[in-house]
Amino acid sequence: MTFRKIASGKVREIYEIDSDQLLILATDRISAFDVVMGEPIPDRGRVLTGLTDFWLRDQLADLPNHLVSSAAPVDFDVADAEGRCQVVRRAEMLPIEFIVRAYLAGTGWKEYQRNGTLHGTPLPKGLQLAAKLEQPLLTPSTKGELGEHDINLTLQEAADVIGTDEMKTAEALALEAYERAATHAASKGFILADTKLELGYIDGTLSICDEVFTPDSSRFWPDSGWKPGETPPAYDKQILRDYLETQPWGKTAPPPPLPQEVIAGTRQRYVDAYERITARTFTNWPGVTEN
Repeated sequence: MTFRKIASGKVREIYEIDSDQLLILATDRISAFDVVMGEPIPDRGRVLTGLTDFWLRDQLADLPNHLVSSAAPVDFDVADAEGRCQVVRRAEMLPIEFIVRAYLAGTGWKEYQRNGTLHGTPLPKGLQLAAKLEQPLLTPSTKGELGEHDINLTLQEAADVIGTDEMKTAEALALEAYERAATHAASKGFILADTKLELGYIDGTLSICDEVFTPDSSRFWPDSGWKPGETPPAYDKQILRDYLETQPWGKTAPPPPLPQEVIAGTRQRYVDAYERITARTFTNWPGVTEN
């Protein structure tokens, strides 16, 4: 079997297996402010792979998705690939990202402060940072290329891109996946504040693709740390972002070097998210050694 690399992103390498399947390799690279850092976060790619496997194989297996296997093919000759690989079915990807928000944070909070809206949808007055919304909302955006920022879209703008019927199907699938993931996360002491999903057609069926409900694609807050009006501690790359905000750089490449405590702290936050959400020991995931 041959594996031809067809794409290299900020985090992932994508290889072609055949006309029906791809292999996605999650590296330990990490980016912030659309800049890839010079130092990797050890085992980060395994956390992303392991969590995606948990969600798509264990929690959302009955929803259409692209996962075939999370085992590296025996003839895939790439160093340190164990535990980082997923064989997936090819999909005709939709050209927008589907973000489900249940709490007011990030760019959603910034828009609300400016306009009182969330992706163009009016919200009640007087909401605070991290406020819980009346119901989860689908808030689509464009897919920015490397170095470009995503652009928020209204539901109508997204429907103009992919079609009204497709948008209704996508909204139903994204909200169903979110609700089920949020319910599980709550049982583990987490609030799933928001998440990004990518969808595509496989054999004519709209399906969940790419990574899902990981610290890269989602905001997980410990429910004990949530209080409206304050930024809850997040199980993601916030340690890295906070450090970078203290550095004298223009948020363009090259980034400042990362101290060991930031690297170790970021890794631990990712591992903690994996273990709390899955109720599994991370060192049992393929390729992981004690650290």
